[in-house]
Amino acid sequence: MKFLESSKFEAVSAALSVETGDCKIDGRVESYSCKMAGNDKRLFKSIATEGGLQPHDLQVLSPPESSFPHSPTRYLVYHCFIVTGEVALVERTQTYMQYSRSCSDDGEGPLCDTISVKTLFYLISTLNASFEDYDFSHTKSHEFSKEPSLQWVMNAVDSQLFATAADSFSALKPQLWQAINEEISLQDCDIYSYNPDLTSDPYGEEGSIWSFNYFLYNKKMKRLVFFTCRATSRNVTEPDSGLGNDFGMDLDDMEFEDDDRSTPPCSY
Repeated sequence: MKFLESSKFEAVSAALSVETGDCKIDGRVESYSCKMAGNDKRLFKSIATEGGLQPHDLQVLSPPESSFPHSPTRYLVYHCFIVTGEVALVERTQTYMQYSRSCSDDGEGPLCDTISVKTLFYLISTLNASFEDYDFSHTKSHEFSKEPSLQWVMNAVDSQLFATAADSFSALKPQLWQAINEEISLQDCDIYSYNPDLTSDPYGEEGSIWSFNYFLYNKKMKRLVFFTCRATSRNVTEPDSGLGNDFGMDLDDMEFEDDDRSTPPCSY
């Protein structure tokens, strides 16, 4: 994957890094071209040949966590379980059955979403590029989900950030989604999320409150936008995440410079 520099995303990412109350928010929005670079060819061959697979063969995904009622993120799913007990488990099961689609032609197979080996490679390669200190080469398809709709994802992101950053995010919200749309054309994207267990989660260290990792993939443009964000407690000392040390910026000072790439009109 080739990283694409964007002054708009640099400004948005800086604005997403803020401290509020007892929490610290670190966020990044990055753009990548779906062109193999560096060790990408070796990684793609490893993923494709592991099970004798072809690039367009399908792999099973997990159901999206954002499809669970009242739970736009993993943190809120856990919170819902603590509050409502067994009821949460019933709601989650029912939602999974309603949302999931059948992998088989006759409708009698397991209910699931799927992803091609080639697209799975794009997601894994993006993680490797974005989190340089981690190796995601052995990440499996069940650690990813396909989100049901753009609006669903926007609501999940907006709800999570507003609940933590309140007015700070309200001022940023229009610029955030406009910048992403101009880069990737949101209405033409498939959206995936990365939902690892604690052992492989780059945000799994002590003090982490919530996190999300979304991939907005535009097949026609052969481009992918990675939107990753987390909130951590300010009461816990932790190592540098690699997301930068500049917390917050005056939104009035944000300048979105035009680059020489064509940008589709905002249509979300």
